[in-house]
Amino acid sequence: MSDTECIAFTGGGTGGHIYPGLAVIEALKVSYKGRIVWIGSGLESERSAVQNAGIEFFSVPSGKLRRSMSIRNVPDAFKVLLGYFASLRILKRLQPALLFSKGGYVSVPPCRAAASLGIPVFTHESDLSPGLATRLNAGVAEKVLLGWEATLAALSPNVQAKAVVCGNPVRMAFSIAQAERGRKFLGFADDLPVIMVLGGSQGAVQVNELVQAILPSLAGRARVVHQTGPGNGACSLDSSYYRAFPYLRDELPDVLAAADIVIGRAGAGTIGESIASAKPMILIPLSGASTRGDQVENARMLESHGAAICLSGSDANPSRLLAALETLLSSPAARVEMAQNAARIAPVHAAQNIAQLILDRVNKKGNRP
Repeated sequence: MSDTECIAFTGGGTGGHIYPGLAVIEALKVSYKGRIVWIGSGLESERSAVQNAGIEFFSVPSGKLRRSMSIRNVPDAFKVLLGYFASLRILKRLQPALLFSKGGYVSVPPCRAAASLGIPVFTHESDLSPGLATRLNAGVAEKVLLGWEATLAALSPNVQAKAVVCGNPVRMAFSIAQAERGRKFLGFADDLPVIMVLGGSQGAVQVNELVQAILPSLAGRARVVHQTGPGNGACSLDSSYYRAFPYLRDELPDVLAAADIVIGRAGAGTIGESIASAKPMILIPLSGASTRGDQVENARMLESHGAAICLSGSDANPSRLLAALETLLSSPAARVEMAQNAARIAPVHAAQNIAQLILDRVNKKGNRP
């Protein structure tokens, strides 16, 4: 394999499109010694996450893809077109052996540009139902990689024929994390269960308000670590029972390992990392007009398998959240069973499986454009 050979990645918009891709790169680097690059949007959070992982980053213009009619579609369509030509220039220069897409609206122009140049495209969908970007990318992809077996039913026969259920990739740090390190970082004794709240970035205010409402009822019964999301306020409570952080990066795997219960949104990233860490989940999915409903679908699917408790719509209130916590806090056996149920429906070693598929295609004779 030549040192100048290149594999390109694309995706972005949220961390849910970045960190799974970085997990695949991490697995790929075990045996692949060629060049790896990322084509993403101009978001600084996206660029910094990729570059902090030691990956070259190229930005292209990106416009949001909407299913609904909106006047904003006009300038965004122009940005998508600019993104296509920018991607074309980058890919012509790099001549990658393959383009791997983790989705998000920024991934569509690079995937189209790669296909026009004869570069093989693999695309991955983490959610139960495919998003618009995945549906568009699937048309030009050689392989459509899926996080869940149940997603196959949502695909057309043509796409099903090239679909592979791989699971959702998670960074290696979650499999080697240590609960003791997490508790030490938090300053928590090991006398009480630990509840981890992942407020995230989208819609974190609702989760934060629900947690604030029930904190007095948890004092002396559990310790709470709360990722509030950037720019969101923390709750006020005795620090021996409660710690709040706007965002956890390198510490997250160990802190998650220390947790006994996870409360969070139902994005694929939160779900994948919680399953990899063998944690029971109480999911409060993002819902309403601002979302296509993918988180609700994810949460309800897990709940139907006894792998999580879903609180959506009117059920997302303090009393229902407290009742769900009571159920899990009072029964260690229920917590173990829920984590085991989640592991049964989630394919294992997803990052390694995807990396191997990429390597097999890159090494296949005659794949170069």
